[in-house]
Amino acid sequence: MFYCIVNPSARSGNGKNIYSLFEEKCKARGIPYKVVFTKGPGHAMSVVRRLTGDTHHQPDEPINIVVMGGDGTLNEVVSGIEDFDKVRLGVIPLGSGNDFVRDMNLPKDKNELLDIILQGNVVRQIDVGNIHYNNMTKNFSRLHDERINPDRRFDVSCGIGFDAAVCEEALSSGTKNILNKLGLGKLTYGSIAIRQIVKATQPSCDITTDDGQHIHIDHFIFAAAMIHHYEGGGFKFAPDADLSDGYFELVAGGDMSLAHTFRVLPLAYFGRHYGQKGIYHIRAKEVTITTEIPLWVHTDGEVLLKSDSITLSCLEKKLNMLL
Repeated sequence: MFYCIVNPSARSGNGKNIYSLFEEKCKARGIPYKVVFTKGPGHAMSVVRRLTGDTHHQPDEPINIVVMGGDGTLNEVVSGIEDFDKVRLGVIPLGSGNDFVRDMNLPKDKNELLDIILQGNVVRQIDVGNIHYNNMTKNFSRLHDERINPDRRFDVSCGIGFDAAVCEEALSSGTKNILNKLGLGKLTYGSIAIRQIVKATQPSCDITTDDGQHIHIDHFIFAAAMIHHYEGGGFKFAPDADLSDGYFELVAGGDMSLAHTFRVLPLAYFGRHYGQKGIYHIRAKEVTITTEIPLWVHTDGEVLLKSDSITLSCLEKKLNMLL
């Protein structure tokens, strides 16, 4: 059995077209399937939570889930999984960023991707991150879920500060929706990023890891715990990340002049920012980040609230992938 979760608005409605191809292939091969078209924030998570927690499945019967959407839809699916041992996941990327698949060397052709997924074989196991909000403020994102738990998973990255503030503004931007339809969604993030850099408050920050590493930043800009190489629609923030080693590549920035920040940011797009003044990077299994004031936090680009204390844990090879 394959369960297909489709974001019908992804790529301006292209999700429905790709689903039709999936349906044709399942019928031709006699593969049983069910489909759910998401209706809004939180829907995919609740569907997967019910599906993977349902007792009618046999203990040794895998649950194959195919996600057709962007990184946000995938984040909801991963956050909703109750039993990772049961689940085998396939992804057809249809978002504007698609950072999850960017470093996985997958075929670009959707037809070929579907053929691989429908073989039903676990090809690899990759890490999943978990964030625990040590402090949950009432400063909610404009597009937050109705119910926010103190823990949430992520499969690409989790960030606090600048990158999360960019995501929060972009998620509720009418300009983004227009540019997405023209295939120019990345322009939204560029213009918002410039504005956020100029106006952002830069509080102090302390970063500590489970193995005793510590970073103090007087004028903090951002920190991101990376599982994959990319976030923000193609910024190579973590060129040394390994998606199955059980460690985050933690990247942080601060104590930089405005002029230096504008010099370093373009380098990050190509993964050449390491070694620059004000850029820190370490490997860690668990990280606690504490900031002087609450800042926006994102999980795979999804922003729920502001916090001034979060703990991030890397769960090694947690996700069974069909591609």
